[in-house]
Amino acid sequence: MGDDSEWMKLPIDQKCEHKVWKARLNGYEEALKLFQKIEDEKSPEWGKYLGLIKKFVTDSNAVAQLKGLEAALAFIENAHVAGKTTGEVVSGVVTKVFNQPKARAKELGMDICLMYIEIEKSEVVQDELLKGLDNKNPKIVVACIETLRKALSEFGSKIVTLKPVVKVLPKQFESREKAVRDESKLLAVEIYRWIRDALRPPLQNINSVQLKELEEEWVKLPPSPPKQTRFLRSQQDLKAKFEQQQAQGGEQSDGKPAVDPYDLLEPVEILSKMPKDFYEKIEAKKWQERKEALEAVDSLTKNPKLENGDYGDLVRALKKVVGKDANVMLVSMAAKCLAGLASGLRKKFGTYAGQVVPTILEKFKEKKLQVVQSLQEAIDAIFLTTTLQNLSEDILGVMDNKNPSIKQQASLFLARSFRHCTQATLPKSVLKPLCAALIKQVNDSAPEVRDAAFEALGTAMKVVGEKAVNPFFSDLEKLKLDKVKIRTGESSAGTHAPSAGPAKKGKPASAAGGKSKKTSDSKETTEAEISPEACEELAAAVLPASCLQQLDSGNWKERLASMEEFQRAVETMDKAVMPCQALVRMLAKKPGWKETNFQVMQMKLHIVALVAQRGRFSKTSASVVLDGLVDKIGDVKCGGNAKSALTAIGETCLLPWTAEQVVSLAFAQKNPKNQAETLNWLANAMKEFGFAGINVKGFINNVKTALGATNPAVRTAAIALLGVMYLYMGQPLRMFFEDEKPALLAQIDAEFEKMQGQSPPAPIRSTKKTAAAAEEEGEEGAEQDEDGGAGQDIMDLLPRTDISDKITSDLVSKIGDKNWKIRKEGLDEAAAVISEAKFITPNIGELPLALKGRLSDSNKILVQQTLSILQQLATAMGPGLKQHVKALGFPVITVLGDSKVNLRTAAMATLQAWVEQTGMKDWLEGEDLSEELKRENPFLRQEVLGWLAEKLPTLRSVPADLMLCVPQLFACLEDRNADVRKKAQDALPTVMMHLGYDKMNKATGKLKPASKDQVVAMLEKARTLMPAKPAAPAKTGGKGSAEQSRAPSGELTDDKPEAKKIRGGGAAKKGPAGKKPATKGPKDDEDKSGPIFILVPNAKEQRIKEEKQLKILKWNFITPRDEYVEQLKTQMAACFAKWLLDEMFHFDFQRQVKAIGVMIERLNSESEATIGCLDLILKWITLRFFETNTTILMKVLEYLKLLFTMLNRENYHLTEYEANSFVPYLILKVGESKDVVRKDVRVILGMLCKVYPASKLFPFLMEGTKSKNSKQRAECLEELGCLIEGYGMNVCQPTPAKSLKEIAVHIGDRDTSVRNAALNTVVAVYNVCGDQVYKLIGNLSEKDMSMLEERIKRSAKKTPAAPAKQSAAEKTQREQPANPNATFLRKPAQEDPGKLNQSRQNAHNDHPSIPKEFQLDLDMIEQDQRSVCELPDLVQHQLDELLEPVMIPEPKIRAISPHFDDLHSSTASTINFVISQVASGDIGTSIQALAQIDEVLRQEDKADVMSGHIDQLLIATIMQLRLINSTHLADDRVDKKDLIKLYSCIMGNMMSLFSMEMLAREASIGVLKDLMHSLITLMLDSRVEDVEDGTQVIRSVNLLVIRVLEHSDQTNIFR
Repeated sequence: MGDDSEWMKLPIDQKCEHKVWKARLNGYEEALKLFQKIEDEKSPEWGKYLGLIKKFVTDSNAVAQLKGLEAALAFIENAHVAGKTTGEVVSGVVTKVFNQPKARAKELGMDICLMYIEIEKSEVVQDELLKGLDNKNPKIVVACIETLRKALSEFGSKIVTLKPVVKVLPKQFESREKAVRDESKLLAVEIYRWIRDALRPPLQNINSVQLKELEEEWVKLPPSPPKQTRFLRSQQDLKAKFEQQQAQGGEQSDGKPAVDPYDLLEPVEILSKMPKDFYEKIEAKKWQERKEALEAVDSLTKNPKLENGDYGDLVRALKKVVGKDANVMLVSMAAKCLAGLASGLRKKFGTYAGQVVPTILEKFKEKKLQVVQSLQEAIDAIFLTTTLQNLSEDILGVMDNKNPSIKQQASLFLARSFRHCTQATLPKSVLKPLCAALIKQVNDSAPEVRDAAFEALGTAMKVVGEKAVNPFFSDLEKLKLDKVKIRTGESSAGTHAPSAGPAKKGKPASAAGGKSKKTSDSKETTEAEISPEACEELAAAVLPASCLQQLDSGNWKERLASMEEFQRAVETMDKAVMPCQALVRMLAKKPGWKETNFQVMQMKLHIVALVAQRGRFSKTSASVVLDGLVDKIGDVKCGGNAKSALTAIGETCLLPWTAEQVVSLAFAQKNPKNQAETLNWLANAMKEFGFAGINVKGFINNVKTALGATNPAVRTAAIALLGVMYLYMGQPLRMFFEDEKPALLAQIDAEFEKMQGQSPPAPIRSTKKTAAAAEEEGEEGAEQDEDGGAGQDIMDLLPRTDISDKITSDLVSKIGDKNWKIRKEGLDEAAAVISEAKFITPNIGELPLALKGRLSDSNKILVQQTLSILQQLATAMGPGLKQHVKALGFPVITVLGDSKVNLRTAAMATLQAWVEQTGMKDWLEGEDLSEELKRENPFLRQEVLGWLAEKLPTLRSVPADLMLCVPQLFACLEDRNADVRKKAQDALPTVMMHLGYDKMNKATGKLKPASKDQVVAMLEKARTLMPAKPAAPAKTGGKGSAEQSRAPSGELTDDKPEAKKIRGGGAAKKGPAGKKPATKGPKDDEDKSGPIFILVPNAKEQRIKEEKQLKILKWNFITPRDEYVEQLKTQMAACFAKWLLDEMFHFDFQRQVKAIGVMIERLNSESEATIGCLDLILKWITLRFFETNTTILMKVLEYLKLLFTMLNRENYHLTEYEANSFVPYLILKVGESKDVVRKDVRVILGMLCKVYPASKLFPFLMEGTKSKNSKQRAECLEELGCLIEGYGMNVCQPTPAKSLKEIAVHIGDRDTSVRNAALNTVVAVYNVCGDQVYKLIGNLSEKDMSMLEERIKRSAKKTPAAPAKQSAAEKTQREQPANPNATFLRKPAQEDPGKLNQSRQNAHNDHPSIPKEFQLDLDMIEQDQRSVCELPDLVQHQLDELLEPVMIPEPKIRAISPHFDDLHSSTASTINFVISQVASGDIGTSIQALAQIDEVLRQEDKADVMSGHIDQLLIATIMQLRLINSTHLADDRVDKKDLIKLYSCIMGNMMSLFSMEMLAREASIGVLKDLMHSLITLMLDSRVEDVEDGTQVIRSVNLLVIRVLEHSDQTNIFR
């Protein structure tokens, strides 16, 4: 009893774990009662038992286990978190419950499994049950099968995945245990109830007796399909519907099979089973042999499911038989084989569809029924493997064929294909050209062709609805239109809406109403063409006789008088009786649009506009005049009237249709003036009509044509049109032009930049529509406005591509391959697919699962690439991204926990890109976010909490599931990591603004007492900081509360994620909203007119003092934390204008760019105040250095250059305080990957020395050489060399010896650029102090020392007797260094070539005794990684003088254009650098460079990049040949095998070059002469022959000389 009393006092959860079984029994009983009492399924109480539930079901005591099972069932039924225990609990049930003798235990175990399925965990349960089938205990196997059967019976085949079950079922029929076989039989019967005959193929190989028994049982089953009787938690609406049907006693069923039999089949591999001589036999002359080959393939393709593989050769062979074999029986057999392949491979056959379909369509010319039927079966099977869009071009290609059989079968194929389509899979873009071709065929002379066309058109109308196809039937006569409608099953008398067109919003329309709508529509769009005779009769009835007589008069005055009468008649004519088509046809009557008198033509065009405005103007009438209007739109005198007429037609016939016709007509002719004016009219029309309905993709194709026009006016008009489109579409428009040339893209970007910040004007014109249509659209518009969807309509205009077909299983398997290189290749392909499609549908196949796996890849480079693809996906998919948030979005959040900063930055950028498209709601729903926060990863918690703190204040409402994050938020408030605690405190007020203080305070009740006190105190503090919820956006132009609270910068409504629609979308519908920015503009200008900086006396000194006393944080960090940002913001508030401060810290980088622009504008006018705030400005700039946006970074660097120029002009010198908080972060950017950024940073470092002592800058650069970034190390070393050359050894701090030792360490760096930079710097020291450098650098390894000596030997200049003392003026001005490498690192445009040449010549003249091979500054060529202007200049010199003892003139340095860096690409810089290494004194470096160039030359598609660099390459090669001849061959230390290898590389490189005639012909006369001289010298050199394999080198030279003579420019080589 003592023991009992001991455990009786324990809490329930401890009792459940007690070693005494009675204690556990008691604990389970109490737990059962507790679980039944807790009403809140999300109560934290459930969390206490998460880890105990498995013990409940696996208790070793049978009595306690029964009670534990009951308690576990209650827990699973009621607890929200029960799903987390699924795997371990079901596994326990299978192994420890299903083997129990008690039936009650087994029953409870099954109930637990079924309850887990009910709470959405069917997959996990099914996996564990299938694992149980492999158990050796037959009792467990029987119970698992019985549970699967019961689950299927209750939940149905949509919940229980049958494929894995069917796969293991045959094995169970082979069991030795009768109980297992019997239970398997019952399961097979149950499966048959759900999928019927789909079960037969997988079971065809079981014992015949068992199969017979199954057949007997299957026959007994009722024919009606079974129904789901138990429902998931998410299916409660279905449950209510089911119960309602049961109460009514009715049954409804869709009759569709839940499972595709194909999915249950195992694929069969047939390629290896094909006859080995198949391809020989199929080409045999005897038809019997060809037949044997086809019969073998036919038997293999009868397998219902085929293994994927490379079927290309087989398909091509069958295609050849179909297309060319004269034996129709073999054609029929080949077609059957193709049908079998298509049926067996399904979507995997889609890649071959385009090859086969044209051949089949052409073969329909055969008359024999057997062949035609086989071909029909084949093409129908192939259609199911691809899309109609993919086949449409092939079909359209045969619609004009002369053979009626082909046209008939093509139309019938379309009819059959349409039946497989839906409104979604048959878009207008596909349907329109097909309907146009079919409409031509309804007028065909062959009746069978006409009937087939009617059949296809009727099927299309039935699928997409009459309203959708009516615009395509405008030219179809009423009689023929009735025939089409008959094919849809609709009588011509006209019942209203077709079955495929559902009534809007579920409102039933009356028959009369529907009929009236159709009548009005048909009058507008389907007016038939009127014959010329009928036109004259109709016109005569409404026009004066004299008017008609003088229309074609030879006297222009009579024609003018006729036009005046015509105009008066039209102005007074009643709309109801105006025969529009007759009138415009009379205007087009000779001379028509060829009228030579401009006055008559002006009147004629004006009348067209009048008729369009005043009458019922149809598209048929418009088609009569559009060609003439476009022809006159570029006319100086008549162009204005033509544009007015086009605008009037746009009002009547809808702008999208009119614009499409006009642009296509304009670009069908060659008149550039007409093309330019057409685009100008369209740009203006878009502003007047709005953007609704415009076919964006079609116009972009036309605009691209215009952008490529030779006439500048056409290009200008196209760019202007893009600017107008940008107003409505925003940034997505640019995606269509990313493949354009950089120069053109720059012009487009400049136009877009002009439009930024502007709102599209409110439409001033509207199209004429029937009242019914207007009412219909009005209802839709109201709905859209409620959802904020007005802007979204613009996004919907962007045509999206379904890329699911391109996400093949091969691609998915590549992405998941074990080899990281193949995985990377797969990711590259996926990125290319998305990039090519531009805008895509949400259907991306299995790509989400594949990308999810790569987010946890061990190779971090692939993780970063995957994140980049996900960002790309967000832009391409748009709002459709929502459905992938759970599968792909939350794994991105997991990456935020990575230890690498760059990965976390990329993950956050991806997350922001996704949220921009999806909004926050989907991210906050469910428990996924709270699960992520549960991970005890400080990096993840910091990032997620910071993200929430940023996003939550912008939301007006959040899902209730945000409450699930509160316990994790409380845990983060007490996290061991200080940054996590800080982020949690920042997020606390933003969470409270949505959940309220009371709820959060109540949630602290579950905390431990010590923790609770701390958290409650933080809640009280957060309560005072809680921000107000943002107000709902105003729907009119009036000022809302949100605007007032955020003035003056609050006028931008895109601050909130839910408001981020395509810009100007709302403005197209609401005039006042569109005018809002205009009304606020004056106020903004007034607010921003004052000074941007406020000069506070002694403020900077006070900030310096506070930092020294540690009252504020010292500006020193690896990455800026929020406290630094807040501190800076607080300090700046006293010195900066409020509106400027808001812009500078705005989350939209474009607003920050504008702020920098204002600071640039005011730099000179407010220079004194700028200097007063300089420390704060520099600190703010350092924050921008940590952002990844290149635009803002470049703007910041532009400002810095202007700022330091101003400071130098004002003779201001940076203080230590300012330099310490800025220079280290500037040096970080010198290692930036982008050349343009590094270039600007180097310029700024040069300017910095004018306002800050170089000796103090030196230590900062020395610290930069310790970076892990090799680019940063190299650039810092180069800068150090510049300082030493410019200022002497005194600049080296703290001492030259210490500094030089640290610099010399980098000579052994593994990175080539770092090694070269270190060597250059030491050479610069050598030039200053001579041999003393060897003492300063200390001990080096033998390899490093030899490299240094070689470099000094080649590159150094004679040491002066004593370092020249520099004047103070020189130091402040900082002369350009004499070393050309260092000089180029400074701003090239500022280089003085005269001074440089003079100094070099002086140095040369002073040292006539220097050996000839060292007189040319080879280092300039080898190490100058970015100069492309220096190597070609060497062409001007006679290089053979290197072999003579006389001195050569120094190469001239050509002045570099100021625009050089803007014009030159990074590709050219890379080529220049590699070519410079060809002439390297290091054999290994030269071989590596030659190999890289050879690799480029061997690839035809890449070899073009070498164009323009041929002379440069040949000069470097000649220099290397001379270096070998003069140095390496005579040096016994050089391994002669290396020399032979170097010779081989040079010969191979030259052979590749002179094999390409286009490149070879670029070689100039002087260079060819030197090359031939060097080659002949090499051939005659006996030392080469003495080396092993030297004779092979001589042979190669012979071949090369012949190749040079053959392929180089003959004029140059033989001159």
